[in-house]
Amino acid sequence: MLKAFDALIAKGHTVIIIEHNLEVIKCADHIIDIGPEGGEAGGNLVFEGTPEEIVACEKSYTAKFLKETLG
Repeated sequence: MLKAFDALIAKGHTVIIIEHNLEVIKCADHIIDIGPEGGEAGGNLVFEGTPEEIVACEKSYTAKFLKETLG
């Protein structure tokens, strides 16, 4: 799947993915993290930036787990 996305990007296309899989998220050029929870406690912009930048965001649950994946 990631190879297909890379091929589209190489041809100049924009790819927008809504995903919870950390292996996919870590390959993103840009992350928009919405939360912090689901439902009534969610829907707020928690973070916007690169995978490397998100790991410094203490409010992001995604950052906590992505930090482990990025090493």
